Amino acid sequence: MKQDLLNQYKQARENAICFYEQKCGLIEVSGKEAIQFLNGLITNDVGKLESYRWMSAAFPNAQGRLLAKVRVLRFDERFLFETEENTHEKVFQNLFRFTFAGDFKVKDLTEEFSCFSVRGREISNFKYKIPTGNEIIRGKFNNDENGYLISAFRAAGFDVYVPTGSKEHFANELKKLGAIEIGEETREVLRIENGVPKYGVDADETTIVPELGIENLISYQKGCYIGQEIIARIHFRGHIAKQLTGLILENEAKPNDELKSAEGKNAGKITSVTFSPKLEKFIALALVRYDYLAEGTKLKIGETAATVKHLPFVS
Repeated sequence: MKQDLLNQYKQARENAICFYEQKCGLIEVSGKEAIQFLNGLITNDVGKLESYRWMSAAFPNAQGRLLAKVRVLRFDERFLFETEENTHEKVFQNLFRFTFAGDFKVKDLTEEFSCFSVRGREISNFKYKIPTGNEIIRGKFNNDENGYLISAFRAAGFDVYVPTGSKEHFANELKKLGAIEIGEETREVLRIENGVPKYGVDADETTIVPELGIENLISYQKGCYIGQEIIARIHFRGHIAKQLTGLILENEAKPNDELKSAEGKNAGKITSVTFSPKLEKFIALALVRYDYLAEGTKLKIGETAATVKHLPFVS
């Protein structure tokens, strides 16, 4: 690992507060029929989501394969969908087509908000109340504009939606507290350590939704939605064919490298790789076949040994 990247990583893990701007989509859904339409489109049950709480969910296609993973925030009868940058347009179009079918309104708020991820061992000293669990905290940022704070996914810290007009003011507030802004390479190391899948890298439209291995992503009690039959069949038959999990590597490997069992059988493939200074090891995200998912299972990538590790590597 390059020295400047290592220095920034150490600051990110050891500094009181660090932050970065996260590129994502933000889409508002409202209307009297919002819950009915949404529950026909996503894997989780928004009808059971309490106001000022958030949940993870996925948009599957008719074959149960992944179109996008999202976080859904509820504010009474209004919902906000946080998407990854590269699935934003797909989710927006998927939602917008139903605006002609009933009382279902969709508005793209991506340009109106900026999203910051805030991490660090002293974030409790931040002037805003820190969210816990899946709660949403309303924040006032500069000129009394409304924004929201939610807890981070698989990481110690929180994410903040700040009105775009207050973006620089908020970043300066953080810097006055001694926060450092971290770059893209460092963010990628943290992403893999936290076990956060990236669409187009660790998952795509060939991935069946349960293969993501994200807890509470799917409701198996609610009514029908697109792709439900296949997703439910996989669940009730007992297990998926493969799942995204972690690997601790003896040496460096590359994305798309094939994994093999001790007996030489195909065991899956690597999707993301980095060096973790925290663990002092190369680590990877990988799609691993069901028979080899138990933590501690020994696998091989060529001559390189790999050990299965449940996610996250580091929270």
